[in-house]
Amino acid sequence: MAWAWRYENADSAVVESAELPGESFPTQADAETWIGETWRELLGAGVAQVTLFEDGREVYGPMLLKE
Repeated sequence: MAWAWRYENADSAVVESAELPGESFPTQADAETWIGETWRELLGAGVAQVTLFEDGREVYGPMLLKE
């Protein structure tokens, strides 16, 4: 199983950039830990919210990134 975040702007449009990490994770816990550690950097790169996927299936989101 692969877990991954989709990055979105405030209008729910997908944000794609070579500067954004294209991480995938072996577990949901790993994905959630990672987002907890990096959300500020993502917010600074123009990501307003994220959605979590497991093998292409939406698990939850969008989850707002804000201070």
